[in-house]
Amino acid sequence: MAVNSPIPVAADLKPVAGIDIGYAEAGIKKPNRKDLLVLRLAPGATVSGVFTLNRFCAAPVQISKANLAAVNAGGKPIQALMVNTGNANAGTGEEGMARAQQSCAALAELLGCEAGQILPFSTGVILEPLPVDRITAGLPQAVANLTADNWFNAAEAIMTTDTQPKAGSRTVDIGGHKVTLTGISKGAGMIRPNMATMLGFLAFDAKVAQPVLDALVKQAADQSFNCISIDGDTSTNDSFMLVATGAGTLEVNSVDAPEFQALSAAVTELSVFLAQAIIRDGEGATKFMTIAVEEGEDMEECRKIAYSIAHSPLVKTAFFASDPNLGRILAAIGYAGVDLDVSKLNLYLDDVWVAKNGGRNPDYKEEDGQRIMKQSEITVRVKLARGQAAATVYTCDLSHDYVSINADYRS
Repeated sequence: MAVNSPIPVAADLKPVAGIDIGYAEAGIKKPNRKDLLVLRLAPGATVSGVFTLNRFCAAPVQISKANLAAVNAGGKPIQALMVNTGNANAGTGEEGMARAQQSCAALAELLGCEAGQILPFSTGVILEPLPVDRITAGLPQAVANLTADNWFNAAEAIMTTDTQPKAGSRTVDIGGHKVTLTGISKGAGMIRPNMATMLGFLAFDAKVAQPVLDALVKQAADQSFNCISIDGDTSTNDSFMLVATGAGTLEVNSVDAPEFQALSAAVTELSVFLAQAIIRDGEGATKFMTIAVEEGEDMEECRKIAYSIAHSPLVKTAFFASDPNLGRILAAIGYAGVDLDVSKLNLYLDDVWVAKNGGRNPDYKEEDGQRIMKQSEITVRVKLARGQAAATVYTCDLSHDYVSINADYRS
């Protein structure tokens, strides 16, 4: 059960003009489950994305990056996105590339476009051949049920070990223009900043120039999907995509335009919601933790410290046990690789002042720490007394169930 994260309601997910969604039960890994997704884009849509930094990046990641680069070089625009679950098509060499290209060609034939206008995405087990025959057999079903209001089904179709779909919608007014945004995400394990075993797809109906969308997706990812950690493992397949369908009345052609900041704020807010939904549904998670590092010299050192805390198995298991063994947090701060004057450091759990000027706060009582540790949502605040920079990341605890889920992942 995800931590304080209700299952989205299909009726609350707003269609975005300019994008249609279809899904199929292709039996890629298991029968009788949605595991193949197609998102068809209207002419004039622009697409941008950020991808994993893992050197073993999957075949679909390589192809998607190449196809987007071709668009930026003056090639034909992207017409559709295709997602399969149950198989990551990573660590599969040239054969994996060929099978991913074959899938793109099959969808392109159905949609009347070229294979290079398709962006493929995969998630699931690594080092196993992609069952391309099942994908190509399932694509006609996915294309046949393309509709604008399939967002909930889309969220279900990209799940792997997720316990529930992750989706959200927003409607905002920007300069007198109504803009509708809807997005989905998936992920529950192998989650670490610099993208993770996560997929995120967010569409909105504004018209946005390609260079502006490229800047927007990086900005949004940096404040959302690059601020989450479940287990510290960076995946081979993670991707976060923005689609500006161009079907609405808002048009943004410059990052200096006043509308850009408002659009960026809306996209980032929904991206943070979708990223946090991944943490709330972390494999075996029972607690959602916000790690806020403040008063740093720059954001880089704040993030180093925040990630160090968020990745620490000892910190995460202490939170699972509701054990205020908070010296583990200080230890994680100390090995983060930042040259600190620890005599100025202060540590808080929510409103409880735990460490003062680098040592135990004389007024701190362990029962106060345990009271906070028993909560399902906890904020860890670290004040460095070095400057004005700050950074926030989101993580969860590490439970027995995490081990059980990952010991049985391929079954």
